[in-house]
Amino acid sequence: MTDFITGLEKTEANYQALSPLSFLARTAKVWPERTAIVHGSIRRTWAETFERCKRLGAALAARGIGPGDVVAVMAPNIPAMVEAHFGVAMAGAVLNTLNTRLDAPTIAYILRHGEAKLLLSDTEFAPVIAAALAELSDNAPPVIDIDDPEGPGGARLGAMDLAYPVVTHTH
Repeated sequence: MTDFITGLEKTEANYQALSPLSFLARTAKVWPERTAIVHGSIRRTWAETFERCKRLGAALAARGIGPGDVVAVMAPNIPAMVEAHFGVAMAGAVLNTLNTRLDAPTIAYILRHGEAKLLLSDTEFAPVIAAALAELSDNAPPVIDIDDPEGPGGARLGAMDLAYPVVTHTH
């Protein structure tokens, strides 16, 4: 051992293991007012993003989603997709992101095979999702619509919407 390594064992002062969830919490604590998300006119700070992810995780848990359950999401690269990556994990569930280029039979197969308990779906993809859900008939997961204010919109298939207020900040 050299003198440079001696005394540098892992301690609270020089080491912190990061998981995606602890990374988000730490970033929100260290840089709460820095911009985390830019999507058209939407600007969100790390603190806002962390709070929205926690609210999504709590809402999923309140719906009975928990460890090992699968939540599928059909959305492009929008803030709701970022929030799903963290919020679903906060509920202890597994995220199954669906490729936006897939056809209805393939999506139906993935939802069935993955045993999705819930589907978050951007209204932009309503036609292909409606067709996939029709193939699943009585075994279709409940749908929560994502209405992206920057997107083209589309039909609502779910019984509820994912809360998605437009928040803008000037930094």
